[in-house]
Order: sequence, then structure tokens, then C-alpha cells
Amino acid sequence: MSTTVLPSYEDAIARYEPVIGLETHVELGTNTKMFCGCPTVFGGEPNTQVCPVCLGLPGALPVANRAAIEATIRIGLALNCDIASWCRMARKNYFYPDMPKNFQTSQYDEPLCVDGYVDVEVDGETVRIEIERVHLEEDTGKSLHVGGATGRIHGATESLVDYNRAGIPLVEIVTKPVPGIGARAPEVAKAYVTELRDIIRSLDVSDVRMEQGSMRCDVNTSLNLPGEEWGTRTETKNVNSLRSVERAVRSEIIRQAMLLNDGIRIFQETRHFQEDTGDTRPGRSKETATDYRYFPEPDLVPIAPDTAWVAELKAALPELPSVKRARLAEEWGISAIDMQSVVNAGAIELIEETIAAGTSPAGARKWWMGELARRANETGVELAEVGATPAQVAQLQGLVDAGKLNDKLARQVLEGVVAGEGDPAAVIAARGLGVVSDTGALTAAVDAAIAENPDIAAKIRDGKVAAAGALVGAVMKTTRGQADAKTVRELILSRLGA
Repeated sequence: MSTTVLPSYEDAIARYEPVIGLETHVELGTNTKMFCGCPTVFGGEPNTQVCPVCLGLPGALPVANRAAIEATIRIGLALNCDIASWCRMARKNYFYPDMPKNFQTSQYDEPLCVDGYVDVEVDGETVRIEIERVHLEEDTGKSLHVGGATGRIHGATESLVDYNRAGIPLVEIVTKPVPGIGARAPEVAKAYVTELRDIIRSLDVSDVRMEQGSMRCDVNTSLNLPGEEWGTRTETKNVNSLRSVERAVRSEIIRQAMLLNDGIRIFQETRHFQEDTGDTRPGRSKETATDYRYFPEPDLVPIAPDTAWVAELKAALPELPSVKRARLAEEWGISAIDMQSVVNAGAIELIEETIAAGTSPAGARKWWMGELARRANETGVELAEVGATPAQVAQLQGLVDAGKLNDKLARQVLEGVVAGEGDPAAVIAARGLGVVSDTGALTAAVDAAIAENPDIAAKIRDGKVAAAGALVGAVMKTTRGQADAKTVRELILSRLGA
């Protein structure tokens, strides 16, 4: 009898073994499209960046974009792939409203890059993600469904199509199945996409902005009982944030475990991740390669990268993220484990930029890995979107270093910065914050604390200067934490002749 009760994640993992695989699409940052000269600038008026080639009009012939081929080879090299000496484009036939040609020019059995790997760190252990292929294709247009409540076609009254994106160079990076990772599957998926994004960004071939769709991840998940064959996979399409990659894997593991517990068969299908609820919804049954009727593209010559050119591209690769992390850990004086925490929080570039803005590594780390990371976790946003910039954090720490703020006041100032009240100086002025170090303004508060605590004052007069801490605390309380603690202590000792 079906119970349709969602198990806990722990119960699902205790009974089943997950296998994941990831297909990541990256829009390349070329000036023009893959097979024509149309611009690729994001945000143009609908259907203004199109021509007969990318609209698939009769008689229009494509010409391959050399810059896109070069970028794909560089990605493949950075992912430790072998580069094909000869390969071809193919036609992938399927009908969608946003496919102006009714086929996509892609690669099938002859990809440009094969057999690579990426190493990621999860819980202090290295997990190797094997790359099956990196191939080059063109992006589709974009459909807009109007009149419905969800933005999807169901319930919409009309659909519009923008072909500006159609034909933009697109690289697809496909992993091999990743078994044997158990309960860490969601974290491994997120770590892989994070590392992939950082690698591609370091190559400067894409802005990999997931919120704009220039990097999109399809997450494959299956479950099997220990020792049995891998289960039927589902593919969660177009997951568009690192946090959502992790949530999609976790959600799909729980959902599939519920069905398998009830003896319900898992069907191969595509699914859509729901940001608001954190679960997946069914899309369509998953096609096979046969359904797409691949055949070699007759209007394009084969791609045959010269070996000397490939060697030149490999020699010119920039410092890759894993090498950079090791260097920064040494420069910042932190351990590999601490650096991994920085990476997991998405803080490495934020800390770098904060240091570049004029503060110390320790000062930058303190705020991004402390107060700001806490706020990001509480609000469920990426750290970079928490509301403070590296320049503002550097200014904040500079005020602390100069003695104009203590940590307690700095946290209040940061609260205002995150709330959109302006830079630290503006928040201090508007909220009346800032350390009071003027002896004249503090003397009255010191005298009042001495008068209210005669026993403590007597101990200090007798030479027990450690007792001054209690009076410093009393002054800090009456001044709402705005007194300069060092100045207060000096005043107390001076007034008591200690």
C-alpha cells in the first residue's frame, strides 16, 4: 500500500546509494554569435540582434566563430581534457518554438574535448569528478509565457519568443556518473559547479553569471540499493544558482526514495527545480540520442585544431583556481581547511577585493566569514548578494583600525550598510555612532562609575588595577558602547591615582 510519505534525507541515504551527473551549459563571452556576425550583448530589445543565419532563413549559410572554438579548447585544457585533432558539428533535430531552424547545430559523437577531470574538496577530502566531454554548440532563443501565475506555459494566455539569444556560442560540459559519494552528493554537486565556474571565470571566456543564464546546470540523479545496478536517472533542468544545485540533488534524492519505498518505478524524465518550495516538478519524458536524429552538419567544414596551436593555448593558460587557492592560503597565513571554508562560503574573491581596497587579510576574513556570512545564511542569499561591497568592508575595518569604531559599533554600522543606508561613514553620521575618545566628554561618565562602585574604586587605589575592567564595563554601558575603552581605562586609573 502506498504511503507517499517523504522520508528524511538521512533515512533516504541510509537505504539507497545516490549517483549524480552534471551537464553544465556555459554561454561564451564572444562579441558575435557562433555562426553569424550578430552581437551577443545581454539585455537588447527583443529580436533586434538577429539575421538570416541565426533565424534559419532559406539560403543562409553559417561560418564557425574561431574565438568560440579557441575558448572551448582552453576550457577543455583547463579541465585536463584531450583535444580532438579532428571533429565535426552535427545537427540535433527537435522542434521547439525557440529553435528558429528546428534543429540545433551541436556536436554528437565527435566532441572537441574528451576525458578530463576536476578535483574538488568536500569535508577535507578530495573528490575527483571525471569529465566525459566538452562540446561546442549554439544556444536557443527564449520563450516568454504571458498571463499565467508561474511564468510557465501552463495557464498562460500567450507566448512570445525572443531570438536574440539564438545562436550564441554555448559550451556543454558533461561529467561521467559520480557514484560512491553517499550523503555528500549534494555538497559534491555544489562544489563541482563552484569549481567549474571559478575555472571558467579565470579563463575570461564567460561571465558565468547564473542569474542571467550564462551558466546553467542540469542535474542528473538516481538511486539504487547497495550492490545493485544504478537506478533510472532524472534530469533537473536549468538550475541557476550554486545553492539550488545542492538543494535540487537533496530534494530529488528524498523524492526518489519516497517512490522506491512505495514500490513505484522511477521514469527517465526532465524535471524543473522550484526555488520557492525547494522541490522538483515533472517536465517531459527524456529523449534518447535516436530521437534527435543526429547527422553531420553539411554546411560546415570539420574542425581540425593544429597541435602547435593547442600547445600554445595550453602554455598560456592563467593561474587556475586550485593553484591560486594554495598561493593565497600561504599569503593570508591560513590553513588549507580554513581556505576551504572561505571557498565554501563563496568568499575568496570578496576577501581578495577587500584586501585590494586597503585592509589586511585578517580584517577582510573577519567580516566576510563572520557577520556577513551569518547574514547570508539567515536570509538564504549568496554572500556576494548580502548587501555590502568589498570597498565598504575595507572602509569599515579601516575605521576600526583607526580607533573610530570598536567591534560592537562596527557591527551596528555594518547592519546599516547591509540595509542600504550608505557607506560606513554615512551610517555613522546618520545613526550617531562612532567611538567617543574625547576625555572631556568621558570624564563625567568615569566619575559617575567611580561614585557608584566605591568598593571597586578602593581596590584600584590599593593597586589592584585589574579591577578597572569592571568600571570600564560600567562606562561602556552608560555610553551605549561608544566610549573608547582604552581612553576610559586611562581616565579611571588617572582619577584613582593608580
